[in-house]
Amino acid sequence: MRFTTARLCGGEALMAISADILDLDLDKAERILKEEGCVIKEKSEMILVYEWEGKEVTLYPQGKVMYLPQKDRAQCISDATRLLEKLR
Repeated sequence: MRFTTARLCGGEALMAISADILDLDLDKAERILKEEGCVIKEKSEMILVYEWEGKEVTLYPQGKVMYLPQKDRAQCISDATRLLEKLR
């Protein structure tokens, strides 16, 4: 997968933005993440927020993934790739 990244929240967060436009099923994503032991903090039609490895992760149906805190661009892309491959 190819991504661009955006630095957010005063540089404390990174968002991986998929070059491919996706249409993720957040209900399916919620089920998969719960099965893996992730704590879901918020869910709506437009976002799914959960805790993972000490980070708050916000997943958007278009394939955007924001990690807070995260400063390492390569790690952000690696984590987003693994997540989206699992959810597609």
